[in-house]
Amino acid sequence: MADMDAFRDEIARWAAGAPGGTAGDPAADRAGDLAADLAADLGLRTAVLLEGPSDLAAVEALAAREDRDLTAEGVAVVSMGGAMSVGRYAGLLGPPGLGLRLTGLCDVREEPFFDRGWQRARAPRDFFVCVADLEDELIRALGPERVEEVIRSEDELRPWQTFLGQPAQHGRDRHQQVRRFLSTKKGRKIRYGRLLVEALPPGRTPAPLADLLAGL
Repeated sequence: MADMDAFRDEIARWAAGAPGGTAGDPAADRAGDLAADLAADLGLRTAVLLEGPSDLAAVEALAAREDRDLTAEGVAVVSMGGAMSVGRYAGLLGPPGLGLRLTGLCDVREEPFFDRGWQRARAPRDFFVCVADLEDELIRALGPERVEEVIRSEDELRPWQTFLGQPAQHGRDRHQQVRRFLSTKKGRKIRYGRLLVEALPPGRTPAPLADLLAGL
């Protein structure tokens, strides 16, 4: 049976033009062929383009909360490793490439990259924009106090208190401090992308994330 992780791996190789980073490289072409075969085996119809792995963790956590199996629904959720790659991914997965319907989620500052990527792929504009970023949206939905509770539940009270004692954090509001803390250790944003979604009360999912899932 085809595997979604294998599909994501081949798409990443294809997008990178492995190993030389140029279009038409035999290894990249092979990755493209394998990605096409896997897409067919998985019955994919939609690709969700996300900037990074923390966004992927959040989308997958929300789908799990709503008892949705996105792979079974023909949806591939793809982390691109940065918004500047969106043109390449949109071209490979959208109408010029595998012919999948494109949707996605981005930070407000990355919206121009997504606009150009969709235009290059000749796809209808169908993505959702976070005010600042997804972490900011989740913190506002939960409130900084609830996020602190999640931090404590993860046995990170000591690093959180150490962080708050740094001179750079003096005078900043709690929302800013929490948001910055989530970015201070490798892998923390990914972990909390899932945890903060799981902590959301009913009806409090940020609109961009809720609208994305509702449209799949």
